[in-house]
Amino acid sequence: MKTNIYIDGFNFYYGSIKGTPYHWLNVAKMCEILLPKDSVHRIKYFTALVTARRNDPDKPVRQQTFLRALRTIPNLEIVLGTFLSHEVTMPLAPPKKGYTKVIKTEEKGSDVNIATHLLVDGFRNDYELAVIVSNGSDLLEPIKFITAELRKPVGILNPHKHPSVELSRNAMFVKQIRKGVLANSLFPNTLTDAQGTFSKPTGW
Repeated sequence: MKTNIYIDGFNFYYGSIKGTPYHWLNVAKMCEILLPKDSVHRIKYFTALVTARRNDPDKPVRQQTFLRALRTIPNLEIVLGTFLSHEVTMPLAPPKKGYTKVIKTEEKGSDVNIATHLLVDGFRNDYELAVIVSNGSDLLEPIKFITAELRKPVGILNPHKHPSVELSRNAMFVKQIRKGVLANSLFPNTLTDAQGTFSKPTGW
């Protein structure tokens, strides 16, 4: 089946990548392994640009290097949302009492962007099968619409330990993203694009 892949970058990162040696991941290869009978027509990777932190000033550099690696995949498009930071007052954890001010950073836009692309691509008949890499239940309504109104199947590649019950009920299939697949889906340590040669970030 002609298949489009929609990857929720942060949901995927926190479910399958953080704390592992699989940061330098070729998502196209991962999808080919998990969907061997389908023809991957288009991959859309949804994320937002991170900012430097006092304890991790190189975080944006690593992300930009990874996005550069993703752009070497011919049928992949990166769709950017935004980060919003603001000061909020939150209660202290027991047994402490009182409140403290913290800087809260939230990623905005990816869920809406995924839903929009999923629906627009479906109306345009750009895919026969849509596959979502996420465990976010916020995507339930567009999935229901695609399956009920457009009569197109939707599959889930689940990056988290436990799949969402709601998503599972409305998807044609749910496949777990396991460590063995990630280990076999890494980019070469050095890649080349139109700008030249670049390498996997140190520590990855």
